Parts: sequence; C-alpha cells; structure tokens
Amino acid sequence: MERFIGIDLAWAPGEGSVKPNETGVAAIDGRGVVIDCGWTCGLEETMSWLAKTAVDGSTLTFVDAPLVVDNPAGQRLCEREVGRRYGRWKVSANSTNQNSPRLAGVLLRERLRESGWSYDDGRGGPPTGGLVMSECYPYTTLVGAAELGYDQERPTYKRRPARVPTAQWRAVRAEECDTLIARMSGLATADPPLLLSSHPVSRRLLDEPSPQRAVDYKHREDLIDALLCAWTAALWSRHGLARCQVLAADSLVPPGCAPTIIAPARPEQRPSPCTPMDLR
Repeated sequence: MERFIGIDLAWAPGEGSVKPNETGVAAIDGRGVVIDCGWTCGLEETMSWLAKTAVDGSTLTFVDAPLVVDNPAGQRLCEREVGRRYGRWKVSANSTNQNSPRLAGVLLRERLRESGWSYDDGRGGPPTGGLVMSECYPYTTLVGAAELGYDQERPTYKRRPARVPTAQWRAVRAEECDTLIARMSGLATADPPLLLSSHPVSRRLLDEPSPQRAVDYKHREDLIDALLCAWTAALWSRHGLARCQVLAADSLVPPGCAPTIIAPARPEQRPSPCTPMDLR
C-alpha cells in the first residue's frame, strides 16, 4: 500500500437543516509523511476529499465509526471484545445496532463501494492493493501500541473521569492532550513512522497549546484521532497480526464481510489460546 488514510467520522450524517459535525481526515505515506490533513463536513465533502487524496489501487483507509452493523439490537461482538480485551486500560466501546440513530459509517461504506472501494474485515490479514477500508478505534491504538507509553490506562483527553472536578476539567483535558501530542511526536522514529511536523496543519499540534474552549478543542481532537487512524492503518499494513488483532475474528459471517475492529495489541490484550469464544 502506498497511502494510509484515517477518518474520524462524525457518526451522525446530518439531515435536513441539521448540519453534520466535523470529520477529521488525514493521509500519510509509507515514510510517515503527512500528505494532507484537516476537516470535512458531511459525507459528500469526505468522499470528495478521499477521491482527490487516495492513490488509485493502493490506499488503505481506517475509519473510526461502525462500518458494518448487522445486529438488530444490543452491542456488536467487536464492541464487546473492546471492553474484554482493553477494559483493564479503561477502554470500552459504545453500543451500535440497526436501531442506532447515528450510522454515517454504514452509509459511507455503501457510498464508497459504489466508487470502487471494498470493505475488508481483516480476517485474511492486511490487504496488498486496491482501495480498501476497515474499521478501527483510536483508544485501542493509544493503549495497544507500546510506543505511545499508555501502559496503565488510556489518556483522559476526551471523557471526564470522576476524579477530576468539573471546574478543572477543561484545563486538565488540554494538558492531557498536549501530553498525547508529545507522545505522538515520538512516532517519528517508530516503525512505521508518523511525522507530525511534515505538514503545516499537523505541525500546529506541536506548535500551539491545546485550547480549553470546547469547540476549538473538539476541532483539534478530531484531527488527532484521524492521524491516529492513519498511523494504525500503516501499522496494520506493515506488521499485520504481529502487532494488531482483529476483534470479532471468530464471527460466523463470510470472510471479508464481518463487523470487526482492527486494533493494535500488546500480548496481554490478546485472548488466551484456550479461552472459549463465548467467554472472550
């Protein structure tokens, strides 16, 4: 694969007069150079950005949003496995089913398929060519990739933990975000690398402190997650199952079609070989 794209998709597509939230987008090459990054608004803008950014026949896109939802109710198996494998690091996943109101990822997958993209559930290993999309979850990258140093628990750059008073939360969150960005800058020497300083937009993450104002902070957070998604795609392509695991790999759905999440994994985050499937 020549290009790796990350999309932190706004789950609600927006309808009528309701404007969709911003989607963070980022594209890197095999050397970790940020080719482009920024924000789109709505599926049309996101697809237009993809069309001009992807390398035809050699692009892997990782999307932070449910792409395949085949369960009428409850939680998808891959979402349950997030909690089972990463719960010790205080990582869990939202529940998604066919009654969920926010399924922009499903719509994006269907629209991209019409444009020549294919969905890959990861159970056959990393793809070697084509225009391919898979699902990921940045929180699993943060605690599953040892390079980022979150050995005990996830960073608190999104949800307020109970131990942090509401009045202090914005300042604490901004500080946590700056720490995360500093750790991401260390990926410049990782395998594969991520060079935040190689693009003016991503470079501002390094040059400017994280804002405390909610709207401005969310703007930055979306870009961070998109960059993490792109790097996760590169990690999967480079190392496959040696560094990542496929959540819900035991699905009975035909190969290539299962609702899965591809997640970086430490050895202790993988299931024991003797663990029965229904207990994982």
